Amino acid sequence: MVLLQAVRQHPPRPHPPSRLPAERLWGGMLSALRFVRHSHTVLAQLVRTMAYSTAGSALWALLPVIGQRQLGLGATGFGFLMGCLGTGAVLAGLFIGRLRTRLGLERLVAIGGMVFASAMVVAALSTWPPLVYLALVAGGGAWMAVMSTYNTATQTSVPPWVRARATAMHTLCALGSFAIGSAFWGALSDIVGLTPALLMAAAAMATGLLLVRPFPLRMSDLGEVTQAPLSPDLFVAHQPDPEAGPVAVEISYRVRPESTEIFLDAVSLMRAPRQRDGATFWRIYRDLGDPSRYVERFIVTRWADYLHQRARATLADQQLEVLLLPHLEPGTAPSMQHYIAER
Repeated sequence: MVLLQAVRQHPPRPHPPSRLPAERLWGGMLSALRFVRHSHTVLAQLVRTMAYSTAGSALWALLPVIGQRQLGLGATGFGFLMGCLGTGAVLAGLFIGRLRTRLGLERLVAIGGMVFASAMVVAALSTWPPLVYLALVAGGGAWMAVMSTYNTATQTSVPPWVRARATAMHTLCALGSFAIGSAFWGALSDIVGLTPALLMAAAAMATGLLLVRPFPLRMSDLGEVTQAPLSPDLFVAHQPDPEAGPVAVEISYRVRPESTEIFLDAVSLMRAPRQRDGATFWRIYRDLGDPSRYVERFIVTRWADYLHQRARATLADQQLEVLLLPHLEPGTAPSMQHYIAER
């Protein structure tokens, strides 16, 4: 009742309508895929999710066979096995926040992976139900801890405009690899047997820890997910039709000769943000007629896509642009030109 009165006194404010052109369904899907492709943080999270879910699906898929053949249980016993996994997941949910803070992402994921792999080994080799029950409780807790960590990392590592799409992609990667893995481990158990299949799945789970170096897990900083204030000035004589394109954007810099290499290293960092937010092409050029002049050039498919790209820039992207300024010639500033394809 108190909550209802508060809502009546302070009704929620309507979300201000966006002034940007609406995205198409296909274009929105492509923008999410492009973001993941050029965001190493999110790509690493999705790859790690798929690896863990594919290996771990063996225990879930083969649990009825474990109950029937390994332990000699019926339908009631299988329900108890599932209940043990669920109990472990619920217990882990009570402490996951504190564990994540205390251990950190990588240590928590590593411990969870080893615990779940150990649960599969116990289920593969043991015929004593109480031991399997305990292993499944631990395995359920490890599964919840790791999968919720991957989900949280994905949601907190993307800006608001792509958060729902990133969550959908995480769900697709987790459940899609789970389904494919379940079919694979089920078919493999028919070929090599239940115990070898579970031991191979446990080995695959342990091997997945080797992904730490090429795909490190981290959460983005606040500046990487906070969108930067949008400048209203586009420096164009008139706005093209939203469907017009492709659009070529050139940013010209006059660089001090002694800072050329440092500038090129710094401006190369702009490739990922430009392509992540909508550019289909990016390159830096040197002016053959003026050795101090360098041009950053990127192409966006439509004018509407370019407007969306500008709105998606984050504070971290803005800071990358600021880092270029000390390398420019005194008294100069970057200049931007826009081109629209006519034929």
